[in-house]
Amino acid sequence: MPCSYLMTETLHITYLGLGSNLGDKVENINVAVKKIEELIGRVVRQSALHLSAPWGFDSDNSFVNAVVACQTSLSPRKLLKATQAIEREMGRTEKSLNGVYHDRIIDIDILLYDDWRIDYPDLKIPHPLMRDRDFVMIPLSQVWRDDE
Repeated sequence: MPCSYLMTETLHITYLGLGSNLGDKVENINVAVKKIEELIGRVVRQSALHLSAPWGFDSDNSFVNAVVACQTSLSPRKLLKATQAIEREMGRTEKSLNGVYHDRIIDIDILLYDDWRIDYPDLKIPHPLMRDRDFVMIPLSQVWRDDE
């Protein structure tokens, strides 16, 4: 009798920070979560929504933020491409560069990816500024599990 082997994908846990300060901000977060499930993987936990003032730039538009924990088989580089594709699909036309931030329909930051440390010019994990941002750390604390 032939032996068959099942190939299993390695699943990683990634924590993604979401933010919106234009349009229907709550709906933007909800749409982003749906798109994450479609393109990245299963969202296993989601924080409550967190309201915050703009960080790093002046704007009259406050932010709605959240963090999701997601299971993914994507590599960190493919995860970055997927998050950027979601941002573009939702209408984000420009990315923040060199610390210059703008109002945005959606922002998706990779906060953590398993316990990996990555230091590429365009991708740093853990996110280098997350500990400086209450709008990241408060929602992250709601979904964080260190047993994964």
